[in-house]
Amino acid sequence: MTGTSPRDASTVDVATFIDAQPVGAFQVKLLLICATVLFLDGFDTTAIGYVAPALAKEWNVGKAALGPVFSAGLFGLMIGALVFGPLADRIGRKKIIIFSTLAFGLGTLVTSLVNDVNSLLAIRFLTGLGLGGAMPNTIALTSEFGPDRRRATMVMVMFVGFSIGAALGGLLAAALIPPFGWRSVFVVGGAAPLVLVPFLAWRLPESVRFLALTGRADRRVAELLTFVNAKAAFAEGARFVVDEPALKGIPVQHLFRGGRTLATLLLWVVFFMSLLDIYFLSNWLPTVLNDLGASISEAAAIGSMLQVGGVVGTFALGSIIDRFSFRALALVYFVAVFAVGAIGQLGHSAALVTSAIFVAGFCIVGGQIAANALAAGFYPTSVRATGVGWALGVGRIGSIVGPLVGGVLLSLQWSAGEVFVAAAVAALCAALAAFSLGRLAGLGGTGRDVRASAPPLEAVTRARA
Repeated sequence: MTGTSPRDASTVDVATFIDAQPVGAFQVKLLLICATVLFLDGFDTTAIGYVAPALAKEWNVGKAALGPVFSAGLFGLMIGALVFGPLADRIGRKKIIIFSTLAFGLGTLVTSLVNDVNSLLAIRFLTGLGLGGAMPNTIALTSEFGPDRRRATMVMVMFVGFSIGAALGGLLAAALIPPFGWRSVFVVGGAAPLVLVPFLAWRLPESVRFLALTGRADRRVAELLTFVNAKAAFAEGARFVVDEPALKGIPVQHLFRGGRTLATLLLWVVFFMSLLDIYFLSNWLPTVLNDLGASISEAAAIGSMLQVGGVVGTFALGSIIDRFSFRALALVYFVAVFAVGAIGQLGHSAALVTSAIFVAGFCIVGGQIAANALAAGFYPTSVRATGVGWALGVGRIGSIVGPLVGGVLLSLQWSAGEVFVAAAVAALCAALAAFSLGRLAGLGGTGRDVRASAPPLEAVTRARA
C-alpha cells in the first residue's frame, strides 16, 4: 500500500499507509502547531501557582485560601477533558482544538482583571474548561498522523510544548512580577492564544484517520496522505478506510469493552497519581520555597526546574518508551519516589533542592507525557480522544486533590520533609500501576501487546504486524 504510482486497489488502509512512511515535514509541522497550543496551555495552567505568593500578599490572604482557587481551575480542566474528548470523536479534533484555545485565551485574559478570591475561583474554572479540551485532542491528532513505530516519540515531543510553557511561566513570572505586578503574567498568557486562533483555523488539518472513518471525505483524505508522502498517488475514486471496528453508541462504554477494562482502570490510576503529584508540586513548590527563605523571584525560578526536568525527560525517554513501554514507565516512576521525597529534606540548600526538583520533573512530568502517548496508542480511532480525555479527566481529579491536600497538610503545620514524603507515596502508586500494565501486556510489555489482547482490535494488530 505504499507504492508511488496509481494504485490498482480501490481501497486504501490509511493506518497501513501512514505506518509505512517515515516521519516527514508535514508531520513535523503538525507536531509543532499542536506543541504551540500545548505551550500556551501549559503556561496558562501553571501561571496561577507562580503568581500565588505575590497575589496572596497583595490580597492579604493565607496560603490555604488559595487551595480552592488552584483546584477550581483543575476542576475545569477535568470537565473539559471529559466532555470535549467524546465530543471530538463525534465532530472532529480540529474544531475542538480551535474552540478550546479561544476559550482559555479569553479566560486567562479576564483573570488579570479580578480583584477577589471568589471571582478568581470562578474565572479559573471557566478557563480550565478550555485548557482541558485542548490537551486530549492535540494528543489524539498527533498520534493519528504518526507511524506506529514512532507514535509515542511524536506525541511526547509534541507534548513537551506543555512543559516548556509551564517552565516559561515560572521564568516569566520571575521577570514580570517585580516591575509590573502579577496581573501582567495573565495579560501575556491570554493574548497569545487569541493571536494563535486564526492561524489554527487556517493551517491545522483534521485527523486523517477521523476523516477516513466518516467515509465522506475521500478527496480530503487523499490530499492529506499526499502531504505525508508527496510521491504517493491513488486511483480515481479510491476509498480510504481505517481497519478498525466501527464502535457505535456511547464512546465511554467502549473503554470497558473488548478486553480493555483492566488496562483502562490501571491507566486511570497512573494518570490520577501522576497528575496529583505534578499539580501538588507545581502549585505549592514556590510557596514552600518562599517559606524556607527564597525570595518570590527565586522561588518561582527554582520551582520552574520541575518543568525543565520534564522537558529533558521527555526528549530522553521518547525512544525508550516506544521500545519498552510500560516497563520503562514503571522504572521512571520508581525513581521519582526518591526524588520527590528528597525535595523536603534538601529545602535549605538551593543547589541540592534544585537538583531534586529537576529529577522529580524528569520522572514525574516526563512519565506523565509518556503515559499520554501510551494511552493514545492503546485506543482505536473512534474512541481515541475519549480514551485519552477520560484518562486525563480522571487524572484531573488527582490534580484537584493534590493542591487541596497540600493546603491541608501545610495548614496542619506539617514540615516540608513530611509533606514531600506524602507526595512520594503518590509516585509509588503510579509506579505500581505502570508495572502492572507491563505485566498485563505480556512479553515485551508494550502497549501494542495490551491492545492485541482486546478481541475487537485483533484485526488492527494483524494489519500492522
